[in-house]
Amino acid sequence: MCNLYTERKSAAEVAAHFGVDLAPSGMNLPDETVPGYPGMVVREAEGRRVLEKMIWGFPLPQKSKKTGLPIKPKAVNNIADLSSFMWKFIAGRPENRCIIPVTEFAEAEGQPGSKTRTWFRVKDEPIFAWAGMWKMSDEWGPVYSGLMTDCNDAIRPVHDRMPVLLMPRDYDRWLHGGLDEVVAFQDRCFPDELIEMERTADPWLRKKPAPEQPSFI
Repeated sequence: MCNLYTERKSAAEVAAHFGVDLAPSGMNLPDETVPGYPGMVVREAEGRRVLEKMIWGFPLPQKSKKTGLPIKPKAVNNIADLSSFMWKFIAGRPENRCIIPVTEFAEAEGQPGSKTRTWFRVKDEPIFAWAGMWKMSDEWGPVYSGLMTDCNDAIRPVHDRMPVLLMPRDYDRWLHGGLDEVVAFQDRCFPDELIEMERTADPWLRKKPAPEQPSFI
């Protein structure tokens, strides 16, 4: 599953790339996006597409095993089973669709305790798109998650799953299609020849960036 990606372009560059308006709210974002932290999304609002900041991950309530009391929710940042209770209500709702801008995403590779980062990019695309869904949550305000699918052969040496990646010609269909379109995207295999892989010696686990503390957390 995808638990780390980057968007190494400014908000203005991302908005220009997708030809959308930039939301008036600030875009102070970490270099690397991890679950529970803010990232950029493109969504439709009042008949136009805008680039906004949201928290990556739908909050899933948690309770302490010791006390039984509520604790910090878990950020569910990947969408695998569209029939599950968390996704089935919004899966067929175009108003809950979004596009997640990405410059590269990573998977962990190696032995436990010494895993390293392997990065994947889309060939000749400085920014590419991940199919996402969003909603307004009580806990964290606007949140988003990314749709996953079975990997293609280019990613198979590292992981058996990958994000559902969109080509520019797919944007309208993703944002406006029905549930059958969502399922079709998840069933589709992204072309192997468009994936570039970079293995690194960088440790998978690093100190997380200081979390943003918006008023809704």
